[in-house]
Amino acid sequence: MREAKVFYNGRFAGILTQLKNGYRFRYDPEYLAGSHSRSVSLTLPLRATVYESETLFPFFVNMLSEGANKAMQVRLLKIDERDYFGLLLATAGHDSIGPITLEEIK
Repeated sequence: MREAKVFYNGRFAGILTQLKNGYRFRYDPEYLAGSHSRSVSLTLPLRATVYESETLFPFFVNMLSEGANKAMQVRLLKIDERDYFGLLLATAGHDSIGPITLEEIK
């Protein structure tokens, strides 16, 4: 199992988890209670209930590079090109577009 903290503009928003048979995302209760909290994605609106999916949520997949940039990243980082979660952990902490960043929980 691998996990990552998800941040919205530097504010801890929730936990993304890779399980043996899928993925889970849950918002942090303190984040949900905040009056200025925003959803990380239109497809993941604010709620206390856990989101579950057999595949990595499309919003997070869309944070990944494609084409030549992806090829360069997998080569330099030595990550399997099909390991979307690994690529996300390696790249979305410092090189992402927009307010969302991730930090691996070790």
